[in-house]
Amino acid sequence: MLNLPALSFSQGAKGATDLFVATFGSQPEGVWQAPGRVNVIGEHTDYNGGLAFPIALPHRAFVALSRRPDRLVRLVSSADPSDVVSLDLDQVAPKGENGEVSGWAAYLVGVAWALEQDGLGPLPGFDIALESCVPLGAGLSSSAALECAVAVALDDVAGLALAGPADNPSDVGRERLARLCCLAENKIAGAPTGGLDQAASLRCRAGHALALDCTDFSAEQVPFNLSESGLSLLVIDTRAPHALVDGQYAARRSSCEQAAKLLEVELLADLDPEQLDYNLELLAQSAREQGLEQQVDTLVRRTRHVVSEIERTEKLIELLQTQDLTDASALAEVGQLMNASHDSLRYDYEVTVGELDTAVEAARAAGAIGARMTGGGFGGSAIALVHTQELEQVAQAIAQAFAKAGYREPAFLQAEPGPGAGGLD
Repeated sequence: MLNLPALSFSQGAKGATDLFVATFGSQPEGVWQAPGRVNVIGEHTDYNGGLAFPIALPHRAFVALSRRPDRLVRLVSSADPSDVVSLDLDQVAPKGENGEVSGWAAYLVGVAWALEQDGLGPLPGFDIALESCVPLGAGLSSSAALECAVAVALDDVAGLALAGPADNPSDVGRERLARLCCLAENKIAGAPTGGLDQAASLRCRAGHALALDCTDFSAEQVPFNLSESGLSLLVIDTRAPHALVDGQYAARRSSCEQAAKLLEVELLADLDPEQLDYNLELLAQSAREQGLEQQVDTLVRRTRHVVSEIERTEKLIELLQTQDLTDASALAEVGQLMNASHDSLRYDYEVTVGELDTAVEAARAAGAIGARMTGGGFGGSAIALVHTQELEQVAQAIAQAFAKAGYREPAFLQAEPGPGAGGLD
């Protein structure tokens, strides 16, 4: 049932190199990789200044790259080797302006644009070949993987020295690179994401989850070696259409910003969860006074999700730091927090779809410890924490539920916390 295998480092490097040679007629200077991510809990908290808790997937984007003597950028992807995109770095502009970049190329060339905007240029032009096994449209940060692979590649070839070596990564430098990759996605690709995906791709470490405080993007590595506890994290790609640039994601973010303004706080993460009911009443009153009667219910539900989700994330991280997952009561509480997260995303934040809810309900019924959607929602993927010996059983139950509902057949992968972005020998 696990039908979304990851490429090994050697397979990914060979695929990217072979494509580079076939397209550009020479060997690349090197190959770099960056992972997709799955968020264990803490959804839609990043742009609200809250906590998130991602791991790096074994599924990665690989880029083979060489510098050019000019400012030309040539891009090719294994998804369509016949389509070579050529761009002039001097002509790249933000979305909606003359010189905007369309399609997948925006995520790659946008990184170079963002680095130069931050004073890290001028950069040379470059040729680049992309090979990726991060499922597209699955909500597993395929775009951030592209951006972060390019970021560490340019960091190396341009001598920026921000990422640090793979065995001793610089968290400060990687935080800066993550911020610039997010800028590229916001401004060049036009997707209003909050920075979680890029931070995970660059800053996660093997065997750990990243406790990411999105107020200041400080982070702590939390041990999360599931196999030692006889556990697995099943990722379900529902194959429901998934897009963050169709207005729905931006609408959720706008509602949160409006609620924070009405409550006179900078970010919703500034609200005390113990005072949630009081603040929700205050929000409703303030909205009515501003003539926003029709928006009251929406603003209240969006705010309730964000504040409660931050609290759930804090509790789950604390559990992992203080309890052993072989303890049945601790494991049950982890599952309850994951379940409550999905229910909040379903009813208060309204970002699930039928496929996501079906996957979660089927996983729970089949014995999953906890299950929830992951990522931005509106399609994409769900996750289920399961005992390893029940992995296939849960996957089969989900597939059967999809068939009964008339949905497309889902795809599955097993998520093992892997390392962040870096170069390959």
